[in-house]
Amino acid sequence: MAHKAAAAEAFRDGADVYDEIRPEYPRLIGHLAPGKTAVDIGAGTGKLTLSLPHDTVLACDPSPDMVRVLQAHGIKCWRATAERLSLADSCVDAAFCAQAWHWVDAKAACQELDRVVRADGSVVLVWNTIDVHSDPWVLRLTRIMHSGDILRPDFTPEVHSPWTIAEEHHEHWNQTLRVEQLHTLMHSRSYWLRATEKNRSRMTGNLNWYLFEHMGFQPGQKIEIPYRTDAFVLSRYAG
Repeated sequence: MAHKAAAAEAFRDGADVYDEIRPEYPRLIGHLAPGKTAVDIGAGTGKLTLSLPHDTVLACDPSPDMVRVLQAHGIKCWRATAERLSLADSCVDAAFCAQAWHWVDAKAACQELDRVVRADGSVVLVWNTIDVHSDPWVLRLTRIMHSGDILRPDFTPEVHSPWTIAEEHHEHWNQTLRVEQLHTLMHSRSYWLRATEKNRSRMTGNLNWYLFEHMGFQPGQKIEIPYRTDAFVLSRYAG
């Protein structure tokens, strides 16, 4: 947990870059947990929040910089963590946690979700990750960028009582970027945000070599970055 907290703390800065370059989520995700009221936990800059179809959508994130961008998007939000949501008991029908569950204390977060989600409500845990299994060049790319949120094909999240995984949804798709934007994508990663200037210079040089010399991409060239979305719908144990 100490390592998770240190890595997550990197996102106290860099929200504008994150908002610019990180992809949105498939529209399906917002419909996996029905109801009138939803909360997006660890919402970042609102990549998922803005697509949720619920009548009332709330959002929270521990980073003041992320909350600043959330507020600029007109989203009702506040600073909080998954373990302490600062919400009333049984106040939401659905809870979403996108690209953030790997930062939290899963047991404490499950207890908090049991408190705030209504009896017949559900929770959705979701990740957008670069699909490193699609092509060897993509795997090497993620290693150069130090993309730490790569998931195994058989990945399932840590979940605790009273919650269990009721459904899984998996989708593959591509994000189109100009080759130079891969630097921006690297800059949105927690490793870059925590790195020294010396390490950042090394990472920049390595990525330029890989893209332009090794792969032979041309400046301004558009390339397809393969992604996979993994979503897990949680419900309480029957009975």
